[in-house]
Amino acid sequence: MPNRNPPPRRLANTTLAAVAALMTAAPAPVLAAPVPPLVRDGTPTDAACREFGFHLTPPAPPITRRPPPPVAVPIAPTKKEDRVQYSGPPVIAPGPPLPIGAPPPPPPPPPPPPGSMLNEVTVSGSRIGRTPGAPVPPAPADTERYPDATPNPIKRTAEQPVSTFSIDVDTAAYANVRRFIDNGSAPPRDAVRVEEMINYFDYGYARPTSAARPFAVTTAVAASPWAPGRQIVHVGLQGYELPEAQRRPLNLTFLVDVSGSMNSPDKLELAKQSMNLVIDRLRPQDRVAVAYYAEGAGTTLAPTSGNEKLKLRCAVASLRASGGTAGATGMTNAYDQAQASFGRNKVNRILMFTDGDFNVGVTDDKRLEDYVADKRKTGIYLSVYGFGRGNYQDARMQAIAQAGNGTAGYVSDLNEARRLFGPQFDKGAFPIADDVKIQVEFNPARVAEWRLIGYETRLLNEEDFNNDAIDAGEVGSGASVTALYEITPVGGPTQIPERRYPDNRVTTGGGDPNGEIGFIQIRYKQPGAARSDLIQQVLANPADGRVSAQPPETTRWAIAVAAFAQKLRGDPWMNADYGWEAILEQAQGSRGDDLYGDRAEFVQLVRAAQTLPERRTP
Repeated sequence: MPNRNPPPRRLANTTLAAVAALMTAAPAPVLAAPVPPLVRDGTPTDAACREFGFHLTPPAPPITRRPPPPVAVPIAPTKKEDRVQYSGPPVIAPGPPLPIGAPPPPPPPPPPPPGSMLNEVTVSGSRIGRTPGAPVPPAPADTERYPDATPNPIKRTAEQPVSTFSIDVDTAAYANVRRFIDNGSAPPRDAVRVEEMINYFDYGYARPTSAARPFAVTTAVAASPWAPGRQIVHVGLQGYELPEAQRRPLNLTFLVDVSGSMNSPDKLELAKQSMNLVIDRLRPQDRVAVAYYAEGAGTTLAPTSGNEKLKLRCAVASLRASGGTAGATGMTNAYDQAQASFGRNKVNRILMFTDGDFNVGVTDDKRLEDYVADKRKTGIYLSVYGFGRGNYQDARMQAIAQAGNGTAGYVSDLNEARRLFGPQFDKGAFPIADDVKIQVEFNPARVAEWRLIGYETRLLNEEDFNNDAIDAGEVGSGASVTALYEITPVGGPTQIPERRYPDNRVTTGGGDPNGEIGFIQIRYKQPGAARSDLIQQVLANPADGRVSAQPPETTRWAIAVAAFAQKLRGDPWMNADYGWEAILEQAQGSRGDDLYGDRAEFVQLVRAAQTLPERRTP
């Protein structure tokens, strides 16, 4: 039998050769751990910002030299025939003699000291100089402008069963209305957009689980608290929340209004704080440019990486307000900056910070809207954030934001800035769907009348729903949308009287056996897609038409907010006897878990609205 074990000498030689081979072989490479990019951040002091070429201290005013002394001009002697003989001072007739013992008259006032103002007017202890004979200047005029928000009419289902509108996730109206109430005055009626008031709040809807179907639909039907015999249909959409790894790089351009009208703490200074909150959230793969406009336009900082936070903060801190407002020129420059760092795999967006008061160059709203709509087709979207009061141009900013596939917000204070530009910023920054439209078709056998509460500026024609060329709203990661309808069931207290010739009256309809009162359709495009996708869902209610005595908390809260907004704007479809106390009771009974105190704040707004004086000026 052969010996399978090698002789000891051969084993030793083999072992020594193996050891030698190991000693002479090249060492295996050691893979180094990836080094995270260095993030430079800090406080934008004047010394720190000089490194980047920014000077935070305004330059000293130029030294003006004193004008040279006037040149003495020789005075020619007058001619003899021009001379007039001097006759002494004029004689003033004496007044009546003073009574015996009367005090002497007061001496004349002393002459004004050198350099004092002539024709001074004293107002509340301060002195105001004015030209002799000129009137006292009036207080600054209120030039705020809002889009027409006339409440939607009631529709007869037999004739108009379909409601179509574009998604709206803006919340500007709520913050602006709160500003008016906090200042002790009633807001203008057109400033109260009901859908923006409702959509200010989170309703905790069920969440979709896939980006391929980015919306989950929640519905409920409840009795209308302000109109006995009618019902409220609650439709809620919850958007898909993108995981961190699926959030594309940001290509942002800050477009900042630095005109003279922005020179106040609640405007430019608050806008700077807002921009710094965005800078806090930047990642190394993000890029930001800082552009501005006043009389003209310029660029403070070209597109810069998100890890250069201190440089970005210095660029923001260096902005100062003065001059006119060439908003159109500023937009052109901002789009150029966004294009410089454009990428199909990025989120390309301009964030505009302004009071909307354009007064130089193109100021026509329609021309601005058309320009922004054309730029939207390039893949660069525009969001607008409003600041200040007195000249706040809400109508213009709404139109521009809608045309730019962006959001419109109103920044009333630092707390609202933290809300808009903190974690909620992602809901507008990272889109999950474009051109989102909703269409609800009511069953005429179950619903006699209906009206959409709010969305007056977002209405679409029925034929627009299937037309992918028609623009609609954009929805961002994790955002939700809420809509309410008030309906009158068949046999209920209708508000449109019967006609003389009711030949078109519908007596039958589909869905009765299953309790179907309507049909919901949602059309949307995946970001960057040209063709839309469709989601469909039945809107059901028990066939006997009864509703739950205790609707879901989310429905009750949405109804409370809708009642408040309709009351503020004098909605003609609200029963006059449904007062503030009833709204307050509705809100108090549906506050639920209020993690951030938003609902508690709303309750206080309702209380404050009860004491507001009637609005006396337009």
